[in-house]
Amino acid sequence: MSPTSSSPAAGASLSAARRSRELTEAVGGPVVDVLVVGLGATGAGAALDAAARGLSVVAVDAHDLAFGTSRWSSKLIHGGLRYLASAQLDVAHESAVERGVLMERTAPHLVHAQPFVLPLTPLVSRGQAALAWAGFRAGDTLRLAARTARATLPAPRRLSAVETRHLAPALRSDRLRGGLLSWDGRLTDDARLVTALARTAAARGARILTRTRALELTASGARIRDELTGEEGEIRARAVINASGVWAGALVDGIRVRPSRGTHLVLRSDRLGPLPAGLHVPVPGETNRFVLVLPQGDGRVYVGLTDEPVDGEVPDVPEVPETDVGFLLDVLGSVLDVPVRREDVVGTFAGLRPLLDTTSADRSDGAPRTADVSRRHAVLTSSEGVITVVGGKLTTYRRMAEDAVDAAVAARRLDAGPSPTAALPLVGAAAPHALAALPAPRRLVRRYGTEAPAVHALAARDPRLGERLLADHPVTGAEVVWALRHEGALDESDLLDRRTRIGLVPEDRAAALDAVRALVGEAMAGPV
Repeated sequence: MSPTSSSPAAGASLSAARRSRELTEAVGGPVVDVLVVGLGATGAGAALDAAARGLSVVAVDAHDLAFGTSRWSSKLIHGGLRYLASAQLDVAHESAVERGVLMERTAPHLVHAQPFVLPLTPLVSRGQAALAWAGFRAGDTLRLAARTARATLPAPRRLSAVETRHLAPALRSDRLRGGLLSWDGRLTDDARLVTALARTAAARGARILTRTRALELTASGARIRDELTGEEGEIRARAVINASGVWAGALVDGIRVRPSRGTHLVLRSDRLGPLPAGLHVPVPGETNRFVLVLPQGDGRVYVGLTDEPVDGEVPDVPEVPETDVGFLLDVLGSVLDVPVRREDVVGTFAGLRPLLDTTSADRSDGAPRTADVSRRHAVLTSSEGVITVVGGKLTTYRRMAEDAVDAAVAARRLDAGPSPTAALPLVGAAAPHALAALPAPRRLVRRYGTEAPAVHALAARDPRLGERLLADHPVTGAEVVWALRHEGALDESDLLDRRTRIGLVPEDRAAALDAVRALVGEAMAGPV
């Protein structure tokens, strides 16, 4: 599309009307090539992969796009350094390759280079500092092996104490020896990545059906329920891919997922002051574990994350225990001049990583921590023929999706070639120089890419839509209207909790709710 176009990419608009029409067509309709269950990053990626190969696709989710784990990440696209430390060389290389794909080809508008400072405080011994520096250098070697350009990810380097304090003024200066600067990939927002994947799949002909619950899966389709009307029906398919993450075992027998909880805190930016870089804060007593401080550019900072096993029934929205909050505050306080207090935490969120449980069903209490469980993904075919993709992580969603569709193509002998998604730009993607030339605010470009001028044009036509929903948060009414018209948002929860992320702070969610409800009402009253 033209950088100044006032329309979305052809065929990429998701709306309530399109959902209703395509759900009616899918239920009881002709057999499709691939049915995907789950619309997180992996499921939306699988829908795109299959559609890009020319296959007919239906993708369903009981809730919304990115309702589950895919909206609760650290928003980082990791290069695999952590996996080098645990000798998972194949996972490390795969992560570095997929990071480069996102940053340079498929989503350069959504994924950018993020600097991180590891402060060398008295709690970090010289031996630990040397080990960390060796790790950062190894990570740069991974970048080179993945053929990611130096212009995309700068080299790590040592910092003086003055430079370290300049990048993180909130750090305690007493006995600060300096710091280590490293770089990694960073998403503008994880839920926006999923939205872009789903819309790109829709532009290729995939039917994206949210609020559509899979009640029962077989190798030839699924029994589903429209969660808006309660009506049930059948969707028939030649191949079925279960990409429901931590809920995968509830749909297919024999799949054991061992969820790991990753908790984050949300702080106001002014609590920590200017943060040109994020922070790696070493966890005392751990050799390769850090708490991350992640400035968001929207008046908020995230602090995370934990890695704790979760037992029992998997909830729709994980709760954050106070023990996690206390742990993160304690580690953060070890490096700050003025420690963050519990009352400074304005929001919390937790995601459940869908780690594949490969241990014995009767494992003892000596089973490995989830922090030690492999992040490798697996593609498993049940005795009934349903293909499940599980494990992995956000960074490698594309490879997971490719492997799942490869399995479906092979098992069902579908007429499709190899995956083209490593070179397929998502909706809004363009080269950096093209993005820089767009006539729209930089913040919108980082969220919408080439569609930013179209979002901006909504506010130009109706000045009300140019106003912020909250005085101290940058989201405007135009973004809400765009989400309703083109991004598949159906109600205020979709808008507040996933398309804009205002809902990460309960106080902000409550303050914006009436304005968002009014915009939803206006959209429902007129053509969308």
